[in-house]
Amino acid sequence: MEQRSLGASGLRIAPLALGGNVFGWTADEATSLSLIDAFVERGFSLIDTADVYSTWVEGHQGGESEEIIGRWLKRGGAREKIVVATKVGMDMRKAGKGLSKAHIVQSAENSLRRLGTDHIDLYQAHIDDISVPFEETLEAFASLVKAGKVRVVGASNYVAPRLAEALAVSAKSGLPRFDCVQPNFNLVNRSLFEGALQKLCIDEHLGVIPYYALAAGFLTGKYRSVADLPGSARAGTVAHYLDPRGLDILDELDKIAARLNATPAQIAIAWVMAQPGVTAPIVSATSLAQLQDVMKATAITLDRKALDRLDRVSA
Repeated sequence: MEQRSLGASGLRIAPLALGGNVFGWTADEATSLSLIDAFVERGFSLIDTADVYSTWVEGHQGGESEEIIGRWLKRGGAREKIVVATKVGMDMRKAGKGLSKAHIVQSAENSLRRLGTDHIDLYQAHIDDISVPFEETLEAFASLVKAGKVRVVGASNYVAPRLAEALAVSAKSGLPRFDCVQPNFNLVNRSLFEGALQKLCIDEHLGVIPYYALAAGFLTGKYRSVADLPGSARAGTVAHYLDPRGLDILDELDKIAARLNATPAQIAIAWVMAQPGVTAPIVSATSLAQLQDVMKATAITLDRKALDRLDRVSA
């Protein structure tokens, strides 16, 4: 399995990451455990989750995804075979939100307890918090790194100017820097990463692990009209992709998949993997069949014709 450097962090990962947002939500615990098993058996390593997964489910408090990963480890999963990435900052209801030092430190302890491990490999600010100075946020991460509870810190959902400011504060103050960025990036949503943020990540040698690589399942091709949406947990997210541009992208994915003996999902993921600066896209699956399909994307190298046609139709 190919290994890519996660920026300058020292971590090396396979070119595909597993999204834990579905664990305990659209994938029950037994299925989630089997997904992790299959992912690790194939030589992949990074599993991305967050403390807030899955507060949106009725009866959930947050931390359910982390707890399932923890039970995988307790069941006998080898800790050294996975790179655990989790996040802090979104609203945990009674447990609070934001990137204050107190909240980060307490949240890290809670995540470590749920995960059943003594360290988090990649701890990420889930969302920017302009109410807290970068110095305070980075000092919190520094205390966790010094204590051996966190190896590397990263940022999710940051815009280029704020990320540049955070990097400048780290350099000036000698505090840990964000070595990894997690943007929303896929064929139907390119603008949040391409341009200034992508250039900054390349110039600063940051790892990039985009989420929504399949646009909440839209790029698998299973949603072609509003008639396909009822009953889907992602219906609200997917609906706005059902426009002429989105359907043109699906049509092009179909053509390239047929030519390369692949599936539309594999082609969509391979496109993200091929973009400058990207380390490993994050994909979620709710069944072993889905996971087996998307893992095959790492064996696909898109030729210039395919890349050019996808770039044009999704521009």
